[in-house]
Amino acid sequence: MATYQNIFTQIQVKAAPEMGVPLTDGSEERIPITGYSYWMGKIGQSQFGPVYLGWLGMISLTFGFAAFMIIGLNFWAQAGWDPQTFMRELFWLSLDPPSAEYGFSPFVPLNEGGWFIMTGAFLSIAVLCWWARTYMRAKALGMGMHIPWAFASAIWLFLVLGFIRPLLLWDWSQAVPYGIFSHLDWTNNFSLIHGNLFYNPFHALSIVFLYGSAVLFAMHGATILAVGRYGGEREIEQITDRGTASERAGLFWRWTMGFNATMESIHRWAWWFAVLTTLTGGIGILLSGTVVDNWYLWAQEHYYAPAN
Repeated sequence: MATYQNIFTQIQVKAAPEMGVPLTDGSEERIPITGYSYWMGKIGQSQFGPVYLGWLGMISLTFGFAAFMIIGLNFWAQAGWDPQTFMRELFWLSLDPPSAEYGFSPFVPLNEGGWFIMTGAFLSIAVLCWWARTYMRAKALGMGMHIPWAFASAIWLFLVLGFIRPLLLWDWSQAVPYGIFSHLDWTNNFSLIHGNLFYNPFHALSIVFLYGSAVLFAMHGATILAVGRYGGEREIEQITDRGTASERAGLFWRWTMGFNATMESIHRWAWWFAVLTTLTGGIGILLSGTVVDNWYLWAQEHYYAPAN
């Protein structure tokens, strides 16, 4: 009970730092840097650390930092190495892919897209190493693989946009640029070129799951906060030994919409909706230009859009 906290807790209990379960699988030692933060305790667990980084974490951070620096230095060069111009035009600066004349060749001059290819490679290494790290940490702790596979769904969309689709089209220029407004412009142009993504059924599914995720998380978060005074946020206990918190939550939703999820099943609903957002989105992007050139014409042919 000494470690029990929720958002309504007025007193933060501090004790010797909790270092976690022993590592018996030959893993490297955790970084034993711990501490307490009053403000972190207001929104979550006040203890921070220890951190397990390991070789995969070090590789991921190294390549991720290298990619970040390449993008940043290219932005700074575009701003003429002037800090004021850099800050003023940051939203418009962009690291663009090679032009179509280079096809999908990895040998592109640095200032004509080579930096973009290098950044994509470094980012991919960083993300994949971080994924492997989440997998290994979940396995070492005896957890299920729900977090790594959810992360893999997001990585699927990332790789489709920056590597898999350009590979299939053999054209680096099809990749998404690294920039704030430039990637928004790419999204708009992509939809226009391929006949409006609104007629892409996988895009439609992705939006359904995206909005559905927001609704599910809002409903679940509000419900648990509403029954927090009965210990509702201790969800494992409520799953294994249903108490007044889950009874009240379930009764509320049966009263208001005739159906209620359980304290366990709501997390499966949320997990699947979140995972399917990027999974279906990646499929929709991958099919555009490779299988279907114009989604509006495709929708007309399949009675999905009105004929002219």
